[in-house]
Amino acid sequence: MHISVAGKQIDLSDALKHRVSAHLDRISEKYFGQAMEARVTFSRARSFFTCDINLHATRGLTLRGEGEAADAHSAFDDAAEHIARRLRRYHRKATNHGHMKTRQQVPEFGRSYVLRPGMATLATVEEDSPPDEEDAALGTAGPYATIIAERPAEIPTLSVSEAVMRLDLADSQIQLFRNSGTDTVNVLYRRPDGNIGWLDPSIRASN
Repeated sequence: MHISVAGKQIDLSDALKHRVSAHLDRISEKYFGQAMEARVTFSRARSFFTCDINLHATRGLTLRGEGEAADAHSAFDDAAEHIARRLRRYHRKATNHGHMKTRQQVPEFGRSYVLRPGMATLATVEEDSPPDEEDAALGTAGPYATIIAERPAEIPTLSVSEAVMRLDLADSQIQLFRNSGTDTVNVLYRRPDGNIGWLDPSIRASN
């Protein structure tokens, strides 16, 4: 597994880098056989250190952990423990996911866009200004949303429980996936109350 260990405006000892690599290698071998890559970033904020771990275990499965402490070693321990807790929660599913063969299907891709809200007001909008083709296609015509970044995004086919696992392991706010049970695109997201919301367009409201 390729492991990148870096510090933001701080120097890291060889002993710390070796410890990080050895620990992540053990996690990879235990749960996934062999993970793809990991990025570990240390930084310092006032009187404490922070550590951010991003571990790409298999295609589409990412684990993320954040930690902070008075020293870099303890910050890594804190971040690694966050990952370990999630892996213990999903021990069987994560292990099976790491060792199973890729589903025999053509991957589905979309595009992920980053939009910046416009600063114009209604009074400054020129009604006779035609939108360009890209804005018209995306429904972002006008000064209220500007595309500042875009990249390909894979839409995995998962069960709801698999999607919940990915959302939790990656510590992300949203998970877009194609529901393997209904063959529709679903969304999981974190609610302000701490629970997980699930959007499923295949379920129609009763009149």
